[in-house]
Amino acid sequence: MAHSLLVVTVTYNTGETLRAFLDSLAHATETTPDVIVVDNASKDLTLERKLTGEHGARLIELTENLGYGAGITAGVNAAGTDHDLLLITNPDVTFAPGSLDRLIEAAARVPAAGSLGPRILDAEGAVYPSARNLPSLRTGIGHSLFGRVWPSNPWSRSYRAEHDYGTDQRDAGWLSGACLMLRRTAYDAVGGFDPSYFMYFEDVDLGARLAQSGWRNVYVPASVVTHTGAHSTSNSAKRMERVHHDSAYLYLSRKYSGWYLAPVRLALRLSLFTRQWWVTR
Repeated sequence: MAHSLLVVTVTYNTGETLRAFLDSLAHATETTPDVIVVDNASKDLTLERKLTGEHGARLIELTENLGYGAGITAGVNAAGTDHDLLLITNPDVTFAPGSLDRLIEAAARVPAAGSLGPRILDAEGAVYPSARNLPSLRTGIGHSLFGRVWPSNPWSRSYRAEHDYGTDQRDAGWLSGACLMLRRTAYDAVGGFDPSYFMYFEDVDLGARLAQSGWRNVYVPASVVTHTGAHSTSNSAKRMERVHHDSAYLYLSRKYSGWYLAPVRLALRLSLFTRQWWVTR
């Protein structure tokens, strides 16, 4: 069965980074995907307009910064319903030749896979822990308190699933939204990304809701991409740290919402505040 693939990425003051993304995409699959670039109200879109025009991609120019998940939603909605596979990806990703074909092949082999994620390498070639366990209050508090001062602590290791990044395909609690293929039926079944998350944890939340709906989140290390870094957030690192910690609390406080867990949620809030202060001091 032939698949129809839609690629959606979200830019914000991205500039030249988009060129490598679009260039590498041409060699990532033998299919011809439709490509939508959604811009979250960048200051200057001259280069983005030029690059999308040269590569046959569609550029959607939003008038305000809606965040990552909402930007992806705007792109998916603009494309209509003709695609059975969606690739959601950051624009600072480059694709190894055939990487998207490996994900498409895995989707065909595993009909229950609602999402499929590649092996993600950082700019130095190290494997990024992109297929993780769903965080719990215990791992959330432990990771928040000790993640920076004791990186090898058991809570951070459990959260990152650092012990399991070999060559075998496996299921995960959630897959990184930096590069993620979704079956359209699964995406529609859970309603896509939750716009409550401006940035960070929208992928954790999506993975949890897919699993709750009976879909699998499948890590496919045969597919390889490189994520060079958070280019659009480098100039606002402190603000992004605050957003990250707020999103973490939003996810965990919703997951553990019982009234009797109020003291534990307070402990989580305090630990996240402490960690935020530590990393932004």
